[in-house]
Parts: sequence; structure tokens; C-alpha cells
Amino acid sequence: MQTTDKYLELFQQNREQIGKEDPLFLKELRDAAIKAFQRDGFPGRKEERYKYTHLEPAFDGKLSFDFQPRQIHFDDSEIFSCDVPLLDSNVLTVLNGFFHQNGEGILTKLDNGIIYGGLKEAIAQFPDLVEKYLGKNAPTDDEPFVALNTAFSQDGIFLYVPEGIRMERPIQIINLLLSDKNQMVQHRNLLVLERNAAAQVIICDHTLSPHMFLTNSVTEVYTGENADMDLLRLQNEHNNSCQVTNTWISQDRNSRCQHGTITLHGGIVRNNLRINMEGEGAETSALGLFLTDKMQHVDNYTVIEHSKPHCTSNQYYKGVLDDISTGAFNGKIHVHPDAQKTEAFQTNNNILLSDTAKMQTKPRLEIYADDVKCSHGATVGQIDEEALFYLQSRGIPKEESRLMLMDAFTWDVISKIKQLSLQVRITDLVSKRLRGELSRCNNCAMHCEH
Repeated sequence: MQTTDKYLELFQQNREQIGKEDPLFLKELRDAAIKAFQRDGFPGRKEERYKYTHLEPAFDGKLSFDFQPRQIHFDDSEIFSCDVPLLDSNVLTVLNGFFHQNGEGILTKLDNGIIYGGLKEAIAQFPDLVEKYLGKNAPTDDEPFVALNTAFSQDGIFLYVPEGIRMERPIQIINLLLSDKNQMVQHRNLLVLERNAAAQVIICDHTLSPHMFLTNSVTEVYTGENADMDLLRLQNEHNNSCQVTNTWISQDRNSRCQHGTITLHGGIVRNNLRINMEGEGAETSALGLFLTDKMQHVDNYTVIEHSKPHCTSNQYYKGVLDDISTGAFNGKIHVHPDAQKTEAFQTNNNILLSDTAKMQTKPRLEIYADDVKCSHGATVGQIDEEALFYLQSRGIPKEESRLMLMDAFTWDVISKIKQLSLQVRITDLVSKRLRGELSRCNNCAMHCEH
């Protein structure tokens, strides 16, 4: 309880500063969240959901906490420029958990009704709209990291696409961590697509200074009837970072959603994904690819709830582990009694490149309907020696043969990314990562004034 008490005390000491501009609904949401966190505390080693990733020690470290954005002056175009040449996107920057204002302002409202920008400003300008969705899908009960984020988070990204509107340009959310001291960051994203709307969102996580960063983020996604959401997350932080992501997606009737997580770098990474298929005929796809070496650890935890009939879900996760790195996958498909004609498939494949790398995998089916098509499976192994021999017998050097096989292994996930320009760029990043090169998807010129 010492770590839990630390954050309870931190909240009480800074309560006024954290929520001084909150409307009533947000104050009540914070109060309920901190009570839930006080009751549940951090998950212990015996908690089944966190059996392979004990996070409390990271939260108990010596960290600084900023409840107002720090004045860090830098030129966006100099410190960060995207290396995806053909990607034409609306770029939104979050610096240390706070929306970083650029030339477009804090909040943009287009003539067709689309709204995007800082969540804090959206709460101030459109409180009724935010209240309708914020906190409704991401529960604080029995979800301690969601509760902690709900209590502490102050800013992030807001996206609203009204009924019948298709967003032509993707939203690219760039989460930058830059500090001269160890720091904890908590931000929140709220993405809402109304009926027959469509949008693509790309989230990029980066560390730009060598200090220890602990991130606990929540992303709530709402896809209305017949809406189409494509959400891709690219994690590329250094080995001295710890990242906990919580993504909660709600899907209405006949909606379509694809969620992908590509983890290139990170010290400790825990990705929680829950998809609630609450409307008949919904379709969802959950993709994951992670690459680890040294002492890195990546844990993907997924739950897909089939609540209505005629829904389809596909989970496809892959991992490549080297050195003494570790990984975990815990995926659950829950088919409720009314969810007849469900089709749900889950696959987790992993390659160990060393004798000391370890992978824990636990695919699960929980089915309470009798007219369904469901399957799940997992593999953990090494590179196919016969395939390796075949390539070598054709004159390809052994190391190059290994890299070719690994590229083919990862391509199964990358090929499902819908944006061709992103697909090409991520292929290049993964290839460099497998070759042991320091691969970052930005040109970093550190001209910062703290």
C-alpha cells in the first residue's frame, strides 16, 4: 500500500491544481476514479492479469510530476520531422502529457463539423459533447491504471467526426517526452466517430532525452453505426522508459475498426486493449508486432467482448525476442450468450533468437453461445532450420538468410496496415531494428532551451 498511498497523497496535495478548471462532471469523474484506485491499489504479483509484468516498482521510483505544462521552447520542424514522405496528415503534438500548440491553434473546427486538437480546450469549449463520451467506455472499477489516469490526466487529444463525414487526412498524434529529470506523464485521448463517419489516427510515442520516463495513458474510441476507424500506434522509446497504454474501443452496429500496435523500442511496455462490440454486425481487427532485445520487456493484454450476434473479430500478434528480453501475450475472446453467429479468431506467434529470451503466451476463449466459429492458437519457437538451410544452399549468407526469414515473419502483420506509405516506412524501420541499427522514425536535431 505504500506506493498506492504515495499517489493518493499526491492527488490530495495537488487536487486544486489538477482540476481547478474542471466542469462538474469531470470533478465527479475524478472523485470516483481516485476512490476506485484507493480501493483496488496497484495490481500485485499474484494478480492474474499482471502475472508477467509487475509494474508497481516502476511507479514507486523517484519521479517528478508536472501539473502545468513546462516552458520548453523548441521548433517543431527542427526537433521532429516525420520520415514518411507521402503521408499527408494533420500533426498534433503532445509534449510531456500536454497539448503543444502549433500554428493551427489549440482546437480546430472545420466547416464540415470535424473538431480536433487539445482535450483540455475541448472540455472548455464543448463540455456537453465531451461529457457524453469521456469515461463512459473506460471503467475505473478494477482497472487501477485507468483509474489513476482518470484522476490525474489533464490534457491529450480530442477528435470528433460528425455523422456522415469521412476525414480525408489522417490525424497523427506525436507524443514527445523531453525533460532534464525523471518524469511521470499521464495523458488522455478521446476519439469519437458518429454514424457513417470515418477517420484514420496514427499515434507515435517517442523519447527525446535520456532520462527515465513513466507514461500511463488512456485512449477512448467510439465508433458509431457503420463508422470506420483505423488506429495505429508506433512505440519507439528508449530502454530507460516504462509505458502503460490503455485503449478502450466501443463499436456500434455494422462498424469497422482496425487497431494496430507496433513496438520497436521500450524498456518496459504494457499494452492493454479492450474492444467492446456492442452492435450487431460489427467487425474488428487487432494487430500487434513487437521486437525486443537486451533486457526489454513487452506485454500485450487484449480482451474482445462479443455482446451481439453476427460480429467478427481477428487478433494477430507476433513477437521477435533476442538476448535476455522477455515478452507476454494474454488474449481473451469473450462470447456472450446472445452473440450467436460470432466469428472470432486469435493467433499469437513468436520467435526466440537466443536461448535466454523468454516468451509467455496465453490465448483464451470464453464462449457462452452455441452457434459460433472461434479458434485460437499460439507458437513459441526458433527460426526454421530447414528454411535457413534452403536459403544458404542458394548462396545466401547465413546472417542474411536469417534476416530474410525474420522480415517475412514480421511482414504478415505489417502487410495488414492500410496506409501504403506507413506500410513502407514501418517495413524499413522493422528491417533496421532486426539488423541491430538504431532506428528512429524522426530526424532529431536537439535545439532545446529548457
